[in-house]
Amino acid sequence: MRIPFGELSTQFAAIEGEVREAMDRVFARGWYVLGEEDRAFEKAFAAYLGAAHCVGVGSGTEALHLALLAVGVRPGDEVVTAANTCVPTVCAITATGAVPRFADVDEATLTLDPAALAEAVTERTKAILPVHLYGHPCDMDPIREIAGAHRISVIEDCAQAHGSAYRGRACGTLGDAGAFSFYPSKNLGAYGDGGAVTVGEAGLAERLGQLRNYGQSERYIHVIKGCNSRLDELQAAILRVKLKYLDTWNGARAERAAAYGEALAGLPLRLPETADWATVNHHLYVVRTDRRDALLEHLANDGIGALIHYPVAAHLQPAFRDLGYKAGDFPVAERACKEVISLPLYPEMPMAHIVTVAGSIRRFLGGTGRRR
Repeated sequence: MRIPFGELSTQFAAIEGEVREAMDRVFARGWYVLGEEDRAFEKAFAAYLGAAHCVGVGSGTEALHLALLAVGVRPGDEVVTAANTCVPTVCAITATGAVPRFADVDEATLTLDPAALAEAVTERTKAILPVHLYGHPCDMDPIREIAGAHRISVIEDCAQAHGSAYRGRACGTLGDAGAFSFYPSKNLGAYGDGGAVTVGEAGLAERLGQLRNYGQSERYIHVIKGCNSRLDELQAAILRVKLKYLDTWNGARAERAAAYGEALAGLPLRLPETADWATVNHHLYVVRTDRRDALLEHLANDGIGALIHYPVAAHLQPAFRDLGYKAGDFPVAERACKEVISLPLYPEMPMAHIVTVAGSIRRFLGGTGRRR
């Protein structure tokens, strides 16, 4: 039996009629960029999160990039983020001309450690970019306190946090701006690239709307230097359909995550931890072991599609060698990158597959665990 890491066709089959109807609506209207579908999705997604404003953009990376520009990040500024984040987070920083500055992460949640963050902030720091990794929120209250003390902005990386919450407030409403990705494999995924920025201030939303559309304030009047980063009408229409199901799909992920927890209990394996202030959307189910590479090979031999998110810490990537970081600078993040392995998890995944995956891991680790 082959067990894929993720599978999108089953979900599409369940909503195909609604998706095709939405796409046909766009085709019939004949308007494909910055039209009714985009405005309707922005309104719906903002309402879902409890945000005042939402601005659709071309990708999650561009959501981060434009949010940083909108709050005033400029060349030579520093932006602090987590050392174990995916590289697109760092690419968004460098795209502004700013300098990425890294901080270590919390051992339990693998999200930005507020104590390490406090040490990383300098007089050149313009923004903090906390990453809600794997769908687990960062500890935002102390992060906001640090930002307030230094009068710097907070841009949440919510690429994996659709529906996650911190102390009852949705991720994407906890900072000056929240940047979302709608890459197809996300909890709320389009059928192509797409992204959005959520903000509380009308002026910031207006600036983002200008930045994504060549800096226009009105047709052919360009008041700032912008770019082309727009959520197209087809993707917006699809996302409107899928948003209705997000809570249901997140609930299905939670059920499967709980089943993994039960099936893997008692094994010499570190399971995901959830802070008592967190609501997690279970974008990924990530376990940790110092035998990670051998386990990954074993699972592959058993036909199980596990992956690694992420094998190389951002500060050790060849592209960022010029920043001057070295191995050992951020020990928690670096150790996690050597231990993490993401097990198959998606809303439609048969529960029997979880038993199979757990059985394969049990055989490898030589333990009995607790059987379902």
